[in-house]
Amino acid sequence: MEFVVASAVGVLTAGGVYLMLRLRTFPVILGLALLSYAVNVFIFASGRLVINQPPILSPYGEASYTDPLPQALVLTAIVISFGMTAVLVMVGLSAFLESGDDRINIDGDGPEGDAEEDAQ
Repeated sequence: MEFVVASAVGVLTAGGVYLMLRLRTFPVILGLALLSYAVNVFIFASGRLVINQPPILSPYGEASYTDPLPQALVLTAIVISFGMTAVLVMVGLSAFLESGDDRINIDGDGPEGDAEEDAQ
């Protein structure tokens, strides 16, 4: 079970980093989402992977329980990552509508610089 969860965190992290290194806006947003999912699974797994145990102490003296703090942290992180993704989608959409392309500009030359070179 631990190997499957560790592999899932590794695959999600690798996919997220790969997508974040792309030069388009939409894959960068998907990469950030994958990284947030990887962090959520990692935090959830840090609370011990226990099956069929309550997240609270039992009044009958049973010592086996699941730690509720990682569950609360993951729930909060899901809400925050959803809001962050919505803001990034709107910023990417507005940049696409303004420039007509979703490429990430590293050189500093905008579309107006290309138009000036074509006119000469």
